[in-house]
Amino acid sequence: MRTIPALIAVVFSTFAPASAQTPARHPAPQHQKRAIASTPTAPDDLFFNGVIYTGEGFAEDRPRVVEAMAVANGKVIAVGTTAEITRLAGPKTHLHDMDTAHTRMFLFPGFNDAHTHLGEAGREKLNVDLRGAQSLAEMLSRIQSAAKDAPAGHWLTGGGWDHTLWNEKILPTRQDLDKVTGDHPAFLSRIDGHIAIANSRALEAAGITAKSQMPEGGAIDLDGSGEPTGIVRESAQELVEKAIPAPTKEERRKGDELAIEDALAHGVTTAQDNSDWQDFLVYEEMEKEGNLHLRITEWLLFASPLNELKAHRAHHDANDPMLHTGMLKGFMDGSLGSRTAAMKSPYSDDPKNTGLPQYTQDRLNQMTVERAKAGFQIGFHAIGDRAVSMALDAFSQPGVPVTARNRVEHAQVVDSSDFVKFKKLGIIASMQPNHLMTDVNWAAERIGPERAKCAYAWKRFLDAGVPLAFGTDYPVEPIAPFRGLFEAVTRTNEYATKSLSVENKVNRGQALYAYTQGSAYAEFAEKKKGKLAPGFDADFVVVDRDIYKMRPSSILETQVRQTWVAGEQVYSSTSQ
Repeated sequence: MRTIPALIAVVFSTFAPASAQTPARHPAPQHQKRAIASTPTAPDDLFFNGVIYTGEGFAEDRPRVVEAMAVANGKVIAVGTTAEITRLAGPKTHLHDMDTAHTRMFLFPGFNDAHTHLGEAGREKLNVDLRGAQSLAEMLSRIQSAAKDAPAGHWLTGGGWDHTLWNEKILPTRQDLDKVTGDHPAFLSRIDGHIAIANSRALEAAGITAKSQMPEGGAIDLDGSGEPTGIVRESAQELVEKAIPAPTKEERRKGDELAIEDALAHGVTTAQDNSDWQDFLVYEEMEKEGNLHLRITEWLLFASPLNELKAHRAHHDANDPMLHTGMLKGFMDGSLGSRTAAMKSPYSDDPKNTGLPQYTQDRLNQMTVERAKAGFQIGFHAIGDRAVSMALDAFSQPGVPVTARNRVEHAQVVDSSDFVKFKKLGIIASMQPNHLMTDVNWAAERIGPERAKCAYAWKRFLDAGVPLAFGTDYPVEPIAPFRGLFEAVTRTNEYATKSLSVENKVNRGQALYAYTQGSAYAEFAEKKKGKLAPGFDADFVVVDRDIYKMRPSSILETQVRQTWVAGEQVYSSTSQ
């Protein structure tokens, strides 16, 4: 066998220079297959001496691990031992030694985030960021700082506040905001996006008064005197949003770029995204320039007119591997955190409240059948058990095919009788485990012990034969899949002081499968994404630890070293 220097004239190594010989520095795993299919194409990049999880065997918790991988033309062309794969090197092949004296790296399939809002995330990055504020006082301090720096009369938008983190756990009021906003209208969404707080100037701009009619599917909170408190829920938010000047094209582009950079830095290689159509046009512009490095499947709004949906679907090549439109996203209800999720029985900590459903069943069924017959995949945001049942009822209508891979997004509280309906109707449970890391501190009190048994029920879905697709719901939660992996296998908060229905946790392989191949299946891409096997897209993440074997708490500390999409390195921690 010739040495590597005899095979290549120029070597570029991201990790470290290749040595004159390329022996494996650790024995090949026993379950590693040694036969390599010959390929006529010399690799563009070759990774060796590594711990490479191909994704095969994740679902059975028997992952296949190999030492080496060859990539050419954006695809994986071979995997196997270091000795076998290095034979494929050509004169222009870039070699990457993954185990040097200074560092050791681990390689996994790239994460396919099954539920994001990139446009919203980007705009939050350009506006007031209230994430993690531990009190009303801290929230107001941040708003006051933003008001001082903003041009006169400029709207203060953004959000991310979460009153469940505060000792008093009381919603803010317009009077609170008025103290720090000066002449600025302010409209700031709660972390879940289902309620928001507006100051007096924003309410005035929107024409909201004590006499305003409650919109269908929404609510305007009133105080003891019958005056608006500033809290608007669900569809009532649209009344204020209409008064906010639209972001400029430059602002939107900058925000989208920041959100995409965030995704890539966390090992996300595909985002199934719910943003504005204007954001899609920005992504399209970036792609034409050669500057789009995150694969994006953009959802369309279920509630939009059918002709508009068809026109948007036809606007861009459906087979474009980097960017295309996907399913229709509809909203059944709100969130548990804001108590707007539609429940069959009242909230345990709010006995007069059952949430805010967004449709009547008849109207929902009619629209679902109409859009299904037009060939659309459909996904419904449904968090409460009533909302989930409404979604399943719509999917059970004649004319809605079982093969459409329709989805329920979130599915946080499910009636025990409905799990079998998911399986019967071929519905995918698209869930975000990191929600539980936030909600575990109060979820049991909000829904009670019986409903908690069927809440965030990943294991129960799998036991019922229901496909799982995992995501983050960014920016509701950070676009950090490792938080979700930790939560999926522990069902505790990060301090392990609170847990919920631990019988519903899953093993590491099942969680990784849902974040890679499960989410690929949810967008009809399981034959292209989610594995590192010959013929699959070369989308992968290089991390600093073996997340399959480390203790659960260590998963939260995982650092992404590199992210690769279509065989191109699109993020490196060393370049930051």
